[in-house]
Amino acid sequence: MSDPFALPSADAADPALQEAIRDVEKQFGIMIVKTRKSILSRAAAIHPELQPMGFKVLTILSQSGPIQQVALAHNVDADKAAMSRTIKQLEALGLVERTPDPSDGRAHLVAMTGEARTRFDDTQSQARRVLYDRLSAWDAGEVRRFADLLDRLNTSTE
Repeated sequence: MSDPFALPSADAADPALQEAIRDVEKQFGIMIVKTRKSILSRAAAIHPELQPMGFKVLTILSQSGPIQQVALAHNVDADKAAMSRTIKQLEALGLVERTPDPSDGRAHLVAMTGEARTRFDDTQSQARRVLYDRLSAWDAGEVRRFADLLDRLNTSTE
């Protein structure tokens, strides 16, 4: 059985391609570090005690609207106990509220509070501004090509 993470042998792959892939890997590493810092900063702007998991939950709620806690757990790939703790923390911070699900008497819907929505939207606007500022120096064709390449990478099968 071969190692799925092993690079092709030096003979089998184009050296220029290998170098380019290493450069992509390096840039992804930089982007991941910057993304984590951005999430921490955005979370702190919403509430100083908001943790990254809570920020992920708010991100999903901002897109979905009220949703059952079990669906939230599935969307962030967390177990029910971890999601329950996160929701309790978010409730204590005044960022979410739970209401009975009218379609399922045993379940509750989790929704962002109005204050959380306002703060989240503010951080979203700031993040979009940063992205716009960085990409606005590029011509529209470069931005389109970049978006197309990211889409290709994100939709490629494993």
